[in-house]
Amino acid sequence: MIQRWLPLLAFLALAVLLYAGVRLSGEGDQSVIPSPLIGKPAPSFDLPDYRDVSRTISNADLAGQPYLLNVWASWCPACRLEHPIITEIARRGLVRVVGYNYKDEPAEAQRWLQQFGDPYDLIIVDADGRSAIDWGIYGAPETFLVDANGQVIFKHVGPVTWDVVTQELMPRLSKETP
Repeated sequence: MIQRWLPLLAFLALAVLLYAGVRLSGEGDQSVIPSPLIGKPAPSFDLPDYRDVSRTISNADLAGQPYLLNVWASWCPACRLEHPIITEIARRGLVRVVGYNYKDEPAEAQRWLQQFGDPYDLIIVDADGRSAIDWGIYGAPETFLVDANGQVIFKHVGPVTWDVVTQELMPRLSKETP
């Protein structure tokens, strides 16, 4: 008799487990993905300068002041959502904004910047995505806040919103200012 009810009981037990898993995964902010870089030096890089490809930019060029590293690409629809906010951060001078052009075609990146504006103090180009591996970049957009000592102090996956700016970036930046 119990053999007859066993498949139904197994199904119900599985359904309960799946439901609990879905409920638990829905809790918290999914854009805050833990990064092993937090509190550690930013990964070393030596990447071409978007505006002058004969020049490379490295960590040493960014040392001494905090910066916001904004990963973007012309093929990224969500980058369009955050771009006005990134532009306003740069316009207000809240922090130095460095663009990280990720796996993009140069002509497409140029067209995108002409269409939406170029708020970046400088732009580094990771055409093949190899340096992105060291940063733990999943895709675009992603944003990192690096302190004046070159340590990563925050990572955000997805479009930056004003809530992220006011609740995450500004409190961390205020700790950077003596």
